[in-house]
Amino acid sequence: MQSNPMVPAWAKALMGLVAGGVALGIAQLAAAFAGPKSSPVVAVGDVAIDLTPAPLKEFAIRTFGENDKTVLIAGVLIVVLGGVAPLIGTLAARRLGYGFAGLAVFGAIGLAAVLTRPDAGVLDALPTLVGAAAGAWTLGRLVRRAAGEPVTPPPPPPAESARAAESAGAAESAGAAESAGAAESAGAAESAGAAGAAESAGAAGVSGDGGGEGRDGAERPAVMLAGADLWSFDRRRLLTGATGGAVVAIGSAVLGQTLGGQRAVDAERVKVALPKPATSAKPIPAAADLHIRGLSPFITRNRDFYRVDTALVVPQVDPRSWKLRIHGMVDRPVELTYQELLGMPLTEADVTLTCVSNEVGGEYIGNARWLGVRMPEVLRRAGLQSGADMLLSTSADGFTCGTPVDVVMDGRDALFAIAMNGEALPVAHGFPVRQVVPGLYGYVSATKWVVDIKVTRFDRDEAYWTPRGWSAKGPIKTQSRIDVPKSGDSLKAGRTTIAGVAWAQHTGVDAVEVRVDRGQWRQARLAEVPGPDTWRQWSIDWDATAGEHTIQVRATDAAGRTQTEQEASPAPDGATGWHTITVKVS
Repeated sequence: MQSNPMVPAWAKALMGLVAGGVALGIAQLAAAFAGPKSSPVVAVGDVAIDLTPAPLKEFAIRTFGENDKTVLIAGVLIVVLGGVAPLIGTLAARRLGYGFAGLAVFGAIGLAAVLTRPDAGVLDALPTLVGAAAGAWTLGRLVRRAAGEPVTPPPPPPAESARAAESAGAAESAGAAESAGAAESAGAAESAGAAGAAESAGAAGVSGDGGGEGRDGAERPAVMLAGADLWSFDRRRLLTGATGGAVVAIGSAVLGQTLGGQRAVDAERVKVALPKPATSAKPIPAAADLHIRGLSPFITRNRDFYRVDTALVVPQVDPRSWKLRIHGMVDRPVELTYQELLGMPLTEADVTLTCVSNEVGGEYIGNARWLGVRMPEVLRRAGLQSGADMLLSTSADGFTCGTPVDVVMDGRDALFAIAMNGEALPVAHGFPVRQVVPGLYGYVSATKWVVDIKVTRFDRDEAYWTPRGWSAKGPIKTQSRIDVPKSGDSLKAGRTTIAGVAWAQHTGVDAVEVRVDRGQWRQARLAEVPGPDTWRQWSIDWDATAGEHTIQVRATDAAGRTQTEQEASPAPDGATGWHTITVKVS
């Protein structure tokens, strides 16, 4: 079907938008059965994450926090539906084949993104192919619905009408004297004239070729003028068709998301019966939590625990099929199932985790009670070879992380964790198994959904973040944060409380100091802690006077090292500086 110049620009864009929406929605629905990694939107988003420069990633984390992945997916959809799809609709209105070609390119990009993801298989291509086919069918349908009635050819020019009238007059004056034979000749000439007129119409560009769907749904011939099928524009039929397409697009996307495997994995998670630990954590001291309003509690609830990772869609890992493989520089490669891991002696430990992306005073930190198998026990089963200094761990979604061997093996509670705060790991926090290593930033230690450990060397392998500009090793830096009051708060004059948390895993916090308006440093009161691997609450009383005031805090670890005043951004190995806030007192 050729171009229809009568279709307005908004209608062309609408046809492409709806066709693109149907393609993505159907692909998402198909991915619910083929697996979340087969979704072209997710795959393109994952590729975008991999290709995004480190400074831009840092900006996204700072600006959008845990919603950075939602924003990225929204960005992919905006680019596709707001830019690419309307272009495809415009091409289709020009010639339907052009629109199909645009959809093919669109699908090829998604297909390439899907098939280049870790562990991709042939079946992962199906959602993209099915979605592209659905989009193509929808596009063709909408183009035909937009075509109304064929346009009537214009009347012949006035000059041709005058010549026809002249010929008719001459024939009339001569007709009375003609015999029957002459009449026969005239009849023959008339037939020849009709044929000539038909030929003239063809030369003028009038043809019965072309086609389109009429109001009754039947194929109708279009009128071609100057090589183009001309139809009137049927706005009502296009809008009703577009509405139906939009319903299909939205409904299939929502259904696909719902059926994406989450329920099945959640059901398996609920079934997990946690064994009792062979080594229990020390009781949390009663004075570990100062119970000050606005102060972060000693134990962070699971639903409040920060989440920063590269997974656009949370991996849905079935514990029944999960396996952990230990290989590389080992004497005996080991492969453990989930049930085998649960059958090993379990250790319980209170450990604070923090993200290297955490700005000074940031919220990407939390403390929880973890339950799991000590990593050294598993590694000793495999037999570490001399010279190995790195554990290259891989998650179910392909993320890699490099952890120093000496840190894991030095006696701290480094765990393959299976539980968090008394329940099986939440899916978003690594179910069925994740790593927890005290004293290291998460990007070099806290692999979620871990499935593979390669024992290797730092001079032979690189983890995900290292070639992106981050340090290969990431020991946590001593830091402190003011929780109460918040920066910008308005306070009443008089005695008030300043409080917050400080951390220095695996060394422990020994002191916290606070100063107001760059005055003298004053020692804060410290809450008790069960060990060196958790954050520590602190508080101090302040007699606030009217005016604007600046409050700063700094911590000193148990080795006598006081956090530096020098400010540094998170890259490449963690932020530094004193947390500083400003408040108004009236």
